[in-house]
Amino acid sequence: MIISASYKTDIPAFYGKWFMNRLRAGYCKMVNPWNRKQIIRVPLERNTVDGIVFWTKNVGPFVDCLKEVRQEGYPFIVQYTINNYPKDLEFSVANARRSVETFRRLAEEYGPKACVWRYDTIVVSSVTPLDFHLRNFVSLCQQLEGATDEVVISFVHFYDKTLRNMNRAAQEFHFEWEDPPALTKQELATEMVAMAAASGMRLSICSQPDFLVPGAIEARCIDSTRLEQIAGKPILAELKGGRKECGCFASRDIGEYDTCPHGCVYCYAVLRRKLAQQRYHDHDPNSEFLFPVEEVTEQPVEKNVPKQRGLFDDDSNN
Repeated sequence: MIISASYKTDIPAFYGKWFMNRLRAGYCKMVNPWNRKQIIRVPLERNTVDGIVFWTKNVGPFVDCLKEVRQEGYPFIVQYTINNYPKDLEFSVANARRSVETFRRLAEEYGPKACVWRYDTIVVSSVTPLDFHLRNFVSLCQQLEGATDEVVISFVHFYDKTLRNMNRAAQEFHFEWEDPPALTKQELATEMVAMAAASGMRLSICSQPDFLVPGAIEARCIDSTRLEQIAGKPILAELKGGRKECGCFASRDIGEYDTCPHGCVYCYAVLRRKLAQQRYHDHDPNSEFLFPVEEVTEQPVEKNVPKQRGLFDDDSNN
């Protein structure tokens, strides 16, 4: 089993102590993401976990934890988002220069296979127009050259909760946003392919096959092949993403929605930022759960677990 930690929240930045406590305990608990009525016990013992994929915009607070994760024999990948966006779009994300430095440190210690850069999500707005992305992306490519062999991109998905957050931020910070036509996105992706290649990276596109221009590949953010290369042994995993467009291998995500206080206005995982901040404030790193839950029925992960919610599924009505 591959553990995803987590595309629903930034565990390395905000919940690293909790994660390490659960790893040492050999399990964590979470509420079934579909019916919210059952508790799932997720085993985290080394003989059960084939590898871990960490998702983060600030791995700095988790650097020392990664050493223990590696010492305990868990192969891992860090999906590291560095956008260098203005505060209008990312309220409290770590400084891009510091993130680049940390990214390069990880690559030096664990090798470039252990780090995947994400320039994600691409938002076209009056504060991040198309020419901004071209200048910004090529600059980051050059700064990260040699530290990774892949960069993942995607264009913002305008789900209901994303629209609400984008409109709220646009009104508050006085900017405008747009959803460019497909041809414009394809042209931008084509230029990014060339920029990435010039810095020794392949460009992959996450769950958006319409923008797979020549030179780009389908992203596998949960990638058992990459984990195999890190672990030095085969990892059996089914090629089964959370939605039909997803190229990922099967995994168990242990995060929760509405728990990340980063405040990125384009985020699909946070509908209510104040709720996310409150949950982070109330978080107990010694708990079995990422945040407190009402009493529900417990069940093991191995039995009768419904299909996990897809990466971009809109659960704003939950």
